[in-house]
Amino acid sequence: MRRLPLIAVTGLVAAGLSLSACGSDSMSTDTGGAPTGAGTSVGGGVDPALVAKLPAKIKSSGKIIVGIDPTYAPNEMLAADGKTVEGLNVDIFNAVAAKFGVTAEYQPSKFDAIILGVTGGKYDVGVSSFSINDERKKVVNMVSYYRAGTQWVVRKGNPKDVSIDDPCGKSIGVQAGTTQLADLTARNKKCTAAGKPGITMLVQDGQDQVTTDLISGKSDAMLADSPVGLYAIAQTNGQLEALGDIYDSAPYGIVIPKDETEFANAVVEALKEAKADGSYEAALKKYSVEAGAISDFALNP
Repeated sequence: MRRLPLIAVTGLVAAGLSLSACGSDSMSTDTGGAPTGAGTSVGGGVDPALVAKLPAKIKSSGKIIVGIDPTYAPNEMLAADGKTVEGLNVDIFNAVAAKFGVTAEYQPSKFDAIILGVTGGKYDVGVSSFSINDERKKVVNMVSYYRAGTQWVVRKGNPKDVSIDDPCGKSIGVQAGTTQLADLTARNKKCTAAGKPGITMLVQDGQDQVTTDLISGKSDAMLADSPVGLYAIAQTNGQLEALGDIYDSAPYGIVIPKDETEFANAVVEALKEAKADGSYEAALKKYSVEAGAISDFALNP
């Protein structure tokens, strides 16, 4: 559910003026000049029929340039070297790339610049836990590959007595540009409309900082995609716990240019093949997020 919008049509009009600034990489590349997180072939079995459907640019270069925001563990994150991009979505897309006989190069970016980067030609695809929604489908193709919902997280024991149904007056952390920010904004409006204190929304560019704010006590709670929230709980040695149930489950989508429908449909087929050979499930099991697996991969569901 991460990661809503909003790349409205009006925003795309301005993309030509702002793309170079908005789409700049936020992380460094390897010192040897190789892109961060260059993917390796996994899963096996190049499919010549899929290779034939690659855009000419990708076919000639032998690589897919992927826009990604590696601050959303375990979906996309930086390895211990501080440069290599890894995670659930990386492993899934590496399996897809292997079916085309190419590698994936992961170029770190701020989340809300990735779709503009795809529409502007900076990235061939975007793979960064994008929830599929109607606004996005107006401007890009989206191929479904996983399902997630929203999970609230608090410090162990919920010391600030946060209620999902009544978070008024609390400090809540959330990442910029996400579905969860829209969710929290709507809840804040309900608070103020009812004459209650508003929510103090602590909005950060990266989910890693949102989690840090909660651990440190700067915020009273946070909300994030379910695999991200549950991973944060698992990684903080009992400092955090889930609050309430997962809700608003929706599929993630790989972002592909609107005029590359043949390639997008080929990605659907590559995911089906990755499912069949076990590489899709292997990626999910690696991060203990099998609950979000799907089998109905589709273009613009």
